[in-house]
Amino acid sequence: VQLQAYGGGLVQPGDSLRLSCDTSGPTFSTYGVGWFRQAPGKEREFVGFVSLSGTSTNYADSVKGRFAISRDHAKSTTYLQMNSLKPEDTAAYYCAAGGGGWVRSTSGYVYWGQGTQVTVSS
Repeated sequence: VQLQAYGGGLVQPGDSLRLSCDTSGPTFSTYGVGWFRQAPGKEREFVGFVSLSGTSTNYADSVKGRFAISRDHAKSTTYLQMNSLKPEDTAAYYCAAGGGGWVRSTSGYVYWGQGTQVTVSS
């Protein structure tokens, strides 16, 4: 079971960016996927979650209305569309799956991808 997050980069405030999370093995067809982020010196925090079917999503208040998660079952890929980016969105972003625990907690997941860095700066 592997997850791979990618698509990060350096953008300006107000820009948009789309992150992708590819999954291999049975992960994609078995679990919902969560996105988390971690800024330097801070704990990893919940960003959002999409259910296995892709029909249900859940977002942190800090990104609600700006970020959107979707799934492409044909590609076994989950996306994090980030709009109206702010400097405070700067962090390494991670996708996670499995565990079956509380979706807003890092302890609710077993499988993690490596982080992809997003930097929002003018």
